[in-house]
Amino acid sequence: MTSLLSRIPGYLRDLIRAPGRIAEMHRSVTAEVADLKHQVWMLTGLIGEHRREMQLLLGEMSLPDPEIWREVPKPAGKIAPAANAFPNSCLCLQDSFEQPYFAYWSAQLGYTPRYHRKLWEFVFILQALHERGALKKGAKGLGFGVGSEPLSSWFISKGATITATDMSPEAAMQSGWSATSQHAASIEALRRRDLCPDDLFDRNLSFRSVDMNAVPDDLTGFDFCWSACALEHLGSIEAGLAFIRRSVDTLKPGGWAVHTTEFNVSSNTHTMDVGPTVLFRRDDFERLFAALRADGHEVALMDYDPGHRLVDRYIDVPPYRADPHLKVALAGYSTTSCGIIVRRAAQT
Repeated sequence: MTSLLSRIPGYLRDLIRAPGRIAEMHRSVTAEVADLKHQVWMLTGLIGEHRREMQLLLGEMSLPDPEIWREVPKPAGKIAPAANAFPNSCLCLQDSFEQPYFAYWSAQLGYTPRYHRKLWEFVFILQALHERGALKKGAKGLGFGVGSEPLSSWFISKGATITATDMSPEAAMQSGWSATSQHAASIEALRRRDLCPDDLFDRNLSFRSVDMNAVPDDLTGFDFCWSACALEHLGSIEAGLAFIRRSVDTLKPGGWAVHTTEFNVSSNTHTMDVGPTVLFRRDDFERLFAALRADGHEVALMDYDPGHRLVDRYIDVPPYRADPHLKVALAGYSTTSCGIIVRRAAQT
């Protein structure tokens, strides 16, 4: 008992000193954590710098001779639409850019041909609809995720009535599309006076905010519908495939759906299957086409040839070039644009 009592003062002294020691330890640990955070921040910045430098070097090293891509060569033959340029769904290829139909459709939209896949998407949609007889006066067209595309104005200039749709301004703000000027905030974003007179445009264009993951049931009876690289932004591969099937339901029997989207050239197994941008694989499309055929629809099967010419083989890396820009590196995969063509069953 005596021994225990003699030790109490020591315990008391330790207890009295403990808060100070704990505070000192807290300051020391806090300083070490702050120093570690700074080191991680510095290391992250250095890694990012080296990554950007490596991307720039790789881009320069793999870039084809500028003489090959700086200007699209003038095509031989009459500049005019083709009769059968896209019998199949297909990938964006260098060869397309050098054909008379590409020069024709580019000029129709007010563009000079250049090796950029976005221009190819517009040309694919117009040429695919043209050769299937869908671009006729009085036709009703439905555009999804139209952004600030020139297609609505061009369709109207040729006598079509267009319903253009895009996500709501609130959804565009949340997803960042407003900041990139790729969202149609109003009809004015689609007006192209060089393609279509104001009075004709105003009479024959209507605009609606539409979520492509929940297309309203009252959007029906159209002769054709289209989207240009919008459906890969619906959140997942499954959502994109579901949208394509739903888009066919908006058509009259015998109507045409033409869509462009991302295709994973690198892999048929690994991909970006969820997120703000997804990359479709061959197996994804094969499942889609089987489902569409089971529904009785006509599908232009995909030609998966990725192209083997110099511009076809170049993979653009961030920061992306204005051109050439047919295949790009995205999340470590090589991806390019592809076009899909579906005809709704004649009898439903």
